[in-house]
Amino acid sequence: MGKLSNKIALVTGGNSGIGLATARLFKKEGATVVITARSRTTFETATKELGAEFDIVQTDVSQLGDLDRLYTHIKAKYGKLDVLFANAGVALFAPTVESGPEFFDNQFNTNVRGLYYTVAKALPYLSKGSSVILNASVVSEKGIAGASVYSATKAAVRSFARSWTAEIPVSEARFNVLSPGPIETPIYNKMGMPKDQLDAFAGNMASTVPMKRFGTADEMARVALFLASEDSSYICGANIMADGGFGQV
Repeated sequence: MGKLSNKIALVTGGNSGIGLATARLFKKEGATVVITARSRTTFETATKELGAEFDIVQTDVSQLGDLDRLYTHIKAKYGKLDVLFANAGVALFAPTVESGPEFFDNQFNTNVRGLYYTVAKALPYLSKGSSVILNASVVSEKGIAGASVYSATKAAVRSFARSWTAEIPVSEARFNVLSPGPIETPIYNKMGMPKDQLDAFAGNMASTVPMKRFGTADEMARVALFLASEDSSYICGANIMADGGFGQV
């Protein structure tokens, strides 16, 4: 018996990176896993490559209509949701003087508004004692140059877990945060930096991590599994820093 046997799990942004690694581990531990892919292109790619593993629904979490269709699908097919990993997000870095309204809105619409309604619209379908995991970041608590907007979105995610834990009985659902440090995932190639700047950023970041390396998506998936399962039954409202010590020293 796996740790998530007979559970229905949703992993938003589960078509790549931490989301995909987590979806695969959840499935290995017995869960039926629904994943989302944001665009038509990523959905079609995911369906071709991952359709035999997961139930895939095209969903842009910043669009409320997409979320409504997602949960209508889950209700009709499964009738409940036991684990929600609100993982979908974007990460764009730029100095404050270069951070225009579109840059700001893009990240807040997905990372804050999108995550908020991903959870809010899931509430009617969550089973008793379900686990909700919010993907934040070490930068929610650690200042990083060029990350002012991204960091603010992740600080909001951390705040949501506190508020929902105070508002919603733990017998209904446990809310916790997974805050990765620097992780080797495709999101780094989508940060909007030229390759030379990205390489320099990554090298500098790794050198400041006490473990002297980036983490892996599989390492983050194991933390997500801990939070999803009964192994973490007495943990709620917490922020688990899986950051190689980056934000701790």
